[in-house]
Amino acid sequence: MKNLIRNTLSIGAVLAIAIGLNACGGGSSGTGNPGGSTSSGELPADVQTAIDGPMSNLTQETKDALAYMYSEEGLAHDVYINIYTIQPAKQLKNIATKAEVKHIDAVNQLAQKYDLNMTQYPDTDIPYSIAGIGNGTYPVEQVQYLYDLLYDKGIQSMQDALEVGCMVEVVDVSDLDEDIQKAQASNAADVVTVFEFLRDGSYNHYWAFDQGLKDMGITDGCCSIPDALGYSFCHPEYPQNDKGNENGGKGRG
Repeated sequence: MKNLIRNTLSIGAVLAIAIGLNACGGGSSGTGNPGGSTSSGELPADVQTAIDGPMSNLTQETKDALAYMYSEEGLAHDVYINIYTIQPAKQLKNIATKAEVKHIDAVNQLAQKYDLNMTQYPDTDIPYSIAGIGNGTYPVEQVQYLYDLLYDKGIQSMQDALEVGCMVEVVDVSDLDEDIQKAQASNAADVVTVFEFLRDGSYNHYWAFDQGLKDMGITDGCCSIPDALGYSFCHPEYPQNDKGNENGGKGRG
């Protein structure tokens, strides 16, 4: 999402035209993640082992990536669960409550490990804090704006809700590809493991939303969404497997 609205928040108007958004207001905080470490189950053993393992020497760039990703994963959880209250696509609830909570927890545990402050991005200096993040509220301006924009789109119809899912997962993968490379360059093995876990989940979630659209008769699934702002939402090359799924990527709307 960094690249999506990096330069100016006014691009919302462009995005609205590109994807046919009929905005209805200023978004909603709804009933999303209240800003704590909430998990519906244990993390995969390899992920927990990496988190509990030796400290890495994090660059400031990787610290910032962790702070950004905490808000970004919070957005995914919150926008899905809040749209679900109006457009009850099962994929939204399943992914939010069975997978995104684990993704938030994994990043939160890294924040605790490195004593990072998530609340004043990009200032990630100590002490550790996540106070006030979640429930549709984020310290990252770009993430906050995107949450409001996508919430307004998703509540319009079931198709819009599932399209929001496709869009969120594509942008997550794009950001994670970049962040994984940064973590690898600094030999931050624990961060790489967590970010790869998140990306594997995003692959599966993308295919769940894609199938949901196809079940509605949208033959091209996520590929039916027009390109916008340098992003293509059509990714047949994404792996299709259960790694990173946490039972959260399935379900039909």
